[in-house]
Amino acid sequence: MSPRLPPGLLALPERDPTWRPWLDALPRALDALLADWDLVPDGAAVHGECAVVLPVRADGREAVLKVTWPHHEAEHEHLALRHWEGQGAVLLLRADPRRWALLLERAQPRDLSTVDDVRACEVTAGLLARLHRPAPPQLRLLSERAADWAGRLAALPRSSPVPHRLVEQATALCRAFAADAATDGTLLHADAHYGNVLAATREPWLAIDPKPLSGDPHFEPSPLLWNRWGEVVAHPAGVRAAVRRRLDAAVDVLDLDPDRARDWVVVREVVHALWLVEDAAAASRPPTSAEERRLTVAVAVAKAVQD
Repeated sequence: MSPRLPPGLLALPERDPTWRPWLDALPRALDALLADWDLVPDGAAVHGECAVVLPVRADGREAVLKVTWPHHEAEHEHLALRHWEGQGAVLLLRADPRRWALLLERAQPRDLSTVDDVRACEVTAGLLARLHRPAPPQLRLLSERAADWAGRLAALPRSSPVPHRLVEQATALCRAFAADAATDGTLLHADAHYGNVLAATREPWLAIDPKPLSGDPHFEPSPLLWNRWGEVVAHPAGVRAAVRRRLDAAVDVLDLDPDRARDWVVVREVVHALWLVEDAAAASRPPTSAEERRLTVAVAVAKAVQD
């Protein structure tokens, strides 16, 4: 019997025209991988935003089979995991890039979401420090993304819901980063947040689900700032202090230049806002309430990290 797909995965909105065909073919793909790799299902499947993860046993060993919707952010996940060899990240046991399939060491279901946020930032940064190493040549370049973002930000109309001062600042920063040799060259996880660090047996914590880039380590801290936003808003010292505590913790552990880290936070948050505006415009609709909330958070973080 085919593994049952998680209902939450089936309920996710379509990403693009390839999403539904991939989802329809997913049960057959899982069946084929289980047979080809001699895997035995060992629990209910779970999912993220773009992948299904099935607990399995491989030669009696606990593992997980991950199959990802084909998209550019995940195309080099196997390369990064192979490069890290389990040092700070889950161990890659087998990969089939053509089928976007990975067999991974099984971690525990507990992540950093319930750990004190500053301590969680320190743990994540400690893992990132171990993961940062010379990038393999196949990876996409952060400088190319910065150049693309600069053009798209510059095209945003003044009437967009993103403060024009922040748009101008992020555009200038993107142009500078695109021309800076230090923007490329380090293997980045690029999506290290509290849910992407799991407790494990082999090590206390391991990183999962990288979106690898050849880039600048100063690019990494941003996801630690806007996740668990409710705690930021509720902090007795206010939003700015709560955001800065997290950023300072990551910067200290990673030994980053604070100003450069701040500039990348501004870029990433304004680019998040850009994506929300672009998605709404492409669908010829106003932003949804969820998009408006995320846009508000992005602006708040970009403002909070600046003096």
